[in-house]
Amino acid sequence: MQNEETGHSMNSIVVTGGLGFIGSNFIRMVLGENLCDSVLNIDKQTYAGNPENLGDLELDPRYNFLKSDIGDSNKIDLAFRDFQPSSIVNFAAESHVDRSIDTPEPFVETNVLGTLRLLQSTKEYFSSLEDESKENFRFLHVSTDEVYGSLGKKDPAFCENTPYSPNSPYSASKAGADHLVRYYNHTFGLPTLTTNCSNNYGPYQFPEKLIPLITLNALEGKDLPIYGDGGNIRDWLHVEDHCRGILSVLEKGRVGETYCIGGDSEKTNLEVVDTICRSLDQFRPQNMPHEKLKTFVKDRPGHDQRYAIDFSKIKNELGWIPEYSFEEGMAQTIEWYLKHAEWCENVTTGKYQRERLGVE
Repeated sequence: MQNEETGHSMNSIVVTGGLGFIGSNFIRMVLGENLCDSVLNIDKQTYAGNPENLGDLELDPRYNFLKSDIGDSNKIDLAFRDFQPSSIVNFAAESHVDRSIDTPEPFVETNVLGTLRLLQSTKEYFSSLEDESKENFRFLHVSTDEVYGSLGKKDPAFCENTPYSPNSPYSASKAGADHLVRYYNHTFGLPTLTTNCSNNYGPYQFPEKLIPLITLNALEGKDLPIYGDGGNIRDWLHVEDHCRGILSVLEKGRVGETYCIGGDSEKTNLEVVDTICRSLDQFRPQNMPHEKLKTFVKDRPGHDQRYAIDFSKIKNELGWIPEYSFEEGMAQTIEWYLKHAEWCENVTTGKYQRERLGVE
């Protein structure tokens, strides 16, 4: 498929980490809207890689799957040679801050060393391409706003020129990956693009994250844990808006550039929890308001106070803006969880992992 404005073709896309939350939504979008001819999903299938996220695509001839670590250079090299991608979109990452604080090594292994090895495999593949294919090829690295650190309540929002100041093993490892991508572009001429996004939410999000955790706990009548006083502020971005932003950058972005993608929806964690409670009071009323389940717990070590994204660059250069308001996006997301009880149960009980491993 070719973008008429830029001439950039997306005939065949490799998506790493495509069984995860954002990656699976991206694959659904590009195949569901016929935006490319074929996709190769490379995923290690860790706990957050759920095959059920794309189970209905398994018989689609355009969808291909390879179980592999992005750091397994032999497998990746062979996959690139066989599949001949015109684009690579790197979602693969360990991404949960609490887990990174408890056990940082896997985050460095995947997010830094894995990205390094993936870039090296991409460089070798890119060097084998003919001139026209080289001109068309793109490597897009998906990163996070957390690499920029924390904002005060009155500080201007993060933008592409904000100095890096990561405050957790997760964000430090993603910062390292971002710098490696820049290095491969500057030193080797690899046609890279980087996106830094704000907090995502939407269908298929793993329930260790705030919105699905609170939603599913509330449905089960469990405590709704809120760090500190709930005053930490995040800029919330619906996953569909994020995926369309990635597509805009992949199709029209300037090689070597970074683009910040935000939702223009700053909310405190407490506001998010209260929104979920009000929605569930309406759609799944219980014998008491869901807000009565709120429980304030000890704050996370080094918890960043505020994230916010200034997405002026992608708006002005590429014409992208978020389509979902926070209220619309949250209503759609909560409705999705209510309609997909089996998916939720399989994730929360670990059944999806037992099935993957062949365990009863």
